[in-house]
Amino acid sequence: MAQEIEIEFKNLLTEDEFDALTSHFKIPQSEFKSQDNHYLDTPLFLLKDQSSALRIREKNDEFTLTLKTPLEEGLLETNQPLSHKESLSLLKEGEFPDGEVKDVLNMLSIPISSLEHFGTLTTNRAEIEYRGGLLVFDQSSYLNKVDFELEYEVTNREFGEKIFLELLQELSIPVRKTENKIKRFYREKIKQTKK
Repeated sequence: MAQEIEIEFKNLLTEDEFDALTSHFKIPQSEFKSQDNHYLDTPLFLLKDQSSALRIREKNDEFTLTLKTPLEEGLLETNQPLSHKESLSLLKEGEFPDGEVKDVLNMLSIPISSLEHFGTLTTNRAEIEYRGGLLVFDQSSYLNKVDFELEYEVTNREFGEKIFLELLQELSIPVRKTENKIKRFYREKIKQTKK
């Protein structure tokens, strides 16, 4: 089964902070690559209620189905490559492919037939290696909203948090409580649904 533990730190940024960071690390616009995250859940958001998330990431004409489930420290990602045809079948007709992700969804008692595509978040992303981890610069667009974010992906929580906080302090960027993209997307989607 293609699974990995994800430990990352996140901080939302203003557009000016984002521009200052990319300038500080000398990241040209040409380094940013676009990817689409197509999110799925049941109409009652059963995955969200279990602090889980399901997406198809479309990047460089490759498609990966990812289920994120909570762990005591970080998230467990279950990944499964999809063909373009499988991806379209799932998004448009709800035809869920067999494989690792479906197996885990069944263990979580998520009704596969109820899953539906409820939105897409597009991210322009650049990544660089930084002090033993991966520093990620994201500009995301979703539901008529744009946000900017810095992520730091690491294998050791304590070590990674120290480095991440030092970087923010060095660049005079305030620490902001930052939810992951899917939670921000859910919140915006629910807000728009209530209008």
